This record gives sequence, C-alpha cells and structure tokens, in this order.
Amino acid sequence: MKQMKKWPALAFALAALITVAAQTRSGLIAKNGAPETVYSTYAPADSVKTDPETGLAVDEHLTLVKGQCTACHSSKLILQSHFSRDKWIERIRWMQRTQKLWDLGESEPAILAYLVKHYGPIDQPFDGRREPLKATKWHKLETGR
Repeated sequence: MKQMKKWPALAFALAALITVAAQTRSGLIAKNGAPETVYSTYAPADSVKTDPETGLAVDEHLTLVKGQCTACHSSKLILQSHFSRDKWIERIRWMQRTQKLWDLGESEPAILAYLVKHYGPIDQPFDGRREPLKATKWHKLETGR
C-alpha cells in the first residue's frame, strides 16, 4: 500500500524531467538554467516585439486582433498558423459558417493585413525534416471475380 502513495510523486517527477529534457533539447533553457518564456513556434527574423499576454506580434492592429480573435480561441492558434491571405480569408469564412464568428465588418481588412504581415507563409529552406508527402494518385484494383 505504501508503494501506491509514491506513484503521484513519481509521476510528477517524471513529467518534470521530460519537460526539462524537451526544453533543453529545443533550446528553451537559458544558459543560467532558468526556463525561457516562449510564445511562438516561429521567431521572425527581425525580432518583432511580442505581447506578453498573448505572444502575438506588437503592431498598431494588435488590440483589434486580440479583441476579435482571442475572444473565442487561444492566440496559440494564430501563432502556429502561417497562411496566405486567401487561406486566412478561408479560415475566417469557415469560422463564420461553422463556429458562429460574427461579421468582422470594416475591421476585417486590418485584421487580414495584420495576420498576413506577421503570420503569413514562411519561406524557409528545407531543415532536414521529412518533407510533406506529395499527393498520391490511387488506383482502384480490379479483382478477377
């Protein structure tokens, strides 16, 4: 019975160890050993300032984007997305159609400009990871039955 009481502490210690190992491997541990705060999976080359609350790029339209976008979902959805203007429009229309997003009205062009400027497509050279799979043309096999 005493061994069962050790499991929560053991699980916590293991989770902490995995977190530190992952942060160390990904470079999220500073040289002094303290974890660094990271808000985005992508750091722009020009090191744009980020909002400490959301991690979104600081810009004249930040307040508008925070008010319209993070009212329903986490800013992390924006941070991990790097869409073209057309794809951002498609995502907004999808949210309006299926997720009850309201009409953005006159603020939509400013929101789109912000999203494309800071979270548009990333042109990066191949980084050694497996490239995305190409579209496969499947053929229907005929059976001799």
